[in-house]
Amino acid sequence: MPVIGYAPGAYDMFHIGHLNILKRASQECDWLVAGVVTDDVVFKAKGKLPIVPLEERIEIVRNLRFVHEAVPDPHLDKFEMWPNLNYDVLFKGDDWRGTERAARLEHKLAEVGARVVYFPYTIHTSSTALRKLISVPS
Repeated sequence: MPVIGYAPGAYDMFHIGHLNILKRASQECDWLVAGVVTDDVVFKAKGKLPIVPLEERIEIVRNLRFVHEAVPDPHLDKFEMWPNLNYDVLFKGDDWRGTERAARLEHKLAEVGARVVYFPYTIHTSSTALRKLISVPS
């Protein structure tokens, strides 16, 4: 059976950290789906809207050679995409590990036979750091 991977993210102001997580994720599965989080979910999670419009973020991610599909993700709870995609593994940056949300997600995914794999967060390059560098208001 092919392993389906799911890598959700805002992918705003696409940078090397995004590239690294998607590239590493593609090496851990046979079919990689990137979930591009909708603007309202980004706002709920981070308290700010993305700079790059959703349609453009999806187009950027969709055109990476190691991403098989890019879909909008309208859910704050990443388990909510599981019934649609039936993914085997969800990929996140390790800045998420150990949080209450991560623990809940790990538990829900374990109940359906899926798991979470964490990759190192690229701390020196983030959309937040880029915003500060170019002085875009949050």
